[in-house]
Amino acid sequence: MTESGGPPHRRRRSRRRSRARVRRVLLVGLVVVSVLLAAGGWVGFRGWQARAHLLNAAGLAQELSTQVVGGDVARAQRTLAALQEQAAAARSATGDPGWWLGQQTPYAGDDLAAVRQIAVAVDDLARLAFPTLLRVDLASLVPKEGKLDLGRLRAVSAEVSAADQAVRRTGERLRAVDADDLVGQVRDAVSGLRTELDRLGELTSAADQGARLLPALLGADGPRSYLLVSQNPAELRATGGMFGAHAVLRAEGGRIRMSGQNSASSLGSFTPPLPVSPELRRLWRNLPGTFPADVNLSPDFPTAAALYREMVRRRTGATVDGVLAVDPLVLSYLLAVIGPVTVPDRPSLAGSTVVRTLLSDTYRTLDNAEQDVYFARAASAVFDALFTKAVNPRALLTVFNRSIAERRILFWSAHPAEQRVLGDSRLAGKLREKDTVPTVGVFLNDGSGAKLGYYLRFSATVTVGDCQPDGRRELRLRVTVHSTAPQSGLAKSVTGLALSGDPYTARTLVSVYTPTGGAVLGGRLDGRDTAMGSGTAGSRQVTVATVEVKPGRTRTLDVTLLTGKTSAGTAELVLTPTVTPWTTQVVSAPSCDQ
Repeated sequence: MTESGGPPHRRRRSRRRSRARVRRVLLVGLVVVSVLLAAGGWVGFRGWQARAHLLNAAGLAQELSTQVVGGDVARAQRTLAALQEQAAAARSATGDPGWWLGQQTPYAGDDLAAVRQIAVAVDDLARLAFPTLLRVDLASLVPKEGKLDLGRLRAVSAEVSAADQAVRRTGERLRAVDADDLVGQVRDAVSGLRTELDRLGELTSAADQGARLLPALLGADGPRSYLLVSQNPAELRATGGMFGAHAVLRAEGGRIRMSGQNSASSLGSFTPPLPVSPELRRLWRNLPGTFPADVNLSPDFPTAAALYREMVRRRTGATVDGVLAVDPLVLSYLLAVIGPVTVPDRPSLAGSTVVRTLLSDTYRTLDNAEQDVYFARAASAVFDALFTKAVNPRALLTVFNRSIAERRILFWSAHPAEQRVLGDSRLAGKLREKDTVPTVGVFLNDGSGAKLGYYLRFSATVTVGDCQPDGRRELRLRVTVHSTAPQSGLAKSVTGLALSGDPYTARTLVSVYTPTGGAVLGGRLDGRDTAMGSGTAGSRQVTVATVEVKPGRTRTLDVTLLTGKTSAGTAELVLTPTVTPWTTQVVSAPSCDQ
């Protein structure tokens, strides 16, 4: 025996086996490294290909959206063919084993997975959603010369629903991609596609709802009637403006006609008041159930519409099937499509001037009763023209889509099954019961009986703040109110009740709704602590601040909020529609789980 414990020939065989194992390990290592290097080069080459195809596809998708809405079917078909080619190539370039292997690597793996998701999403849109939208005649979703082709509408309903589902599935898949840590180009691509899908989703969702609801709404199964309500944003209310006037729309067999105009003031007041929820009463006492002008102090349009419908029923005996609300800006959008219309005993209304005519000029020449009559006649004249003139249906669809996106057209059905189809869409005019992104509501009510809303300008900024130990997130909201009102020369019907001796001071009640499960931490007006009312609306806390602003001045309201439990680094604003659009900004931050 030697010191090593074995004969020399065994030691030599052992050393040879060890060297062989080392050579095999080195050989395997070299092969793996070679494969990884080759795969990396292959993935880089395929990534370059995918990037080129995706950029081409993105441009074609935007072009195709414009052509679909514009009705240029011939060009849209050619664009679709090119889009499908580019989208399929991008999907192929990101779908081979080398790309899959690259997705498993640290650092670059997330980027490659996101690029793959984008490629799949664009290809699904090109194969599933856009072809259906081209087959469907979107013009069938709007009335033509006062009548809707209900048979055609029912025929396309299934296809519209399929397109909407394809857009929704693609959007959900992209929202599942965590884009915060992605490289800039990939992150921007994900963000851009999400935005485009949200825009397209609003259109397909509205089309799907319309295809499912319109036959019944327009009397396919029997006559229907609705209140057409004009909201007046010169006298602010949370949903847009005071209900100033109404008319009755009657529908049967797809044909629409208008009758019975009246003003909200003709309904008087209600004692005892109509019942309202305890939450609503804590914020606004019994005002919404007492005065027709106050039914929409809350931003929940279904509540306001149901109250107004019952007030009309009690005063007139007429029971309608729903309430449709519009404002003067919707009339301006419609007039831009159908052309000027005449109102008995008044100048013609044109798209470029109707807002100023209705919300400013009228107050200098008419008293309150005459104003209400004129508003009702103006809305009726515009809708009569819409129902009788030959109008470009695709242009009309664009007007409806814009008005719904801006929350200027609101609809409530008294039939629960139909209302469930509307859900929490913008057309329904309500905040979601549960946020997908922390949502802050800012809603406005005039507090003085004045009609100075025409002269007010608003801005809102939400800054996403720190993550809290309990999983919540701080949000800092800033709202500014600026008055462009003159210091003299307005009619008393405009200035309302004098405040502190100055009838030109506008008083606005600003209601702030927290995200679901959130809380209000405090508020300051022009940098000083200010008293604020408080209440709740479902799972949201509500605070109300009074902001008075003189002509030419600006006031700033700061409110600090907490979200419910969330890791999101962004937020969404829902606002009262005003005469001049809000200036808004959301300042995002990294998500809390980073």
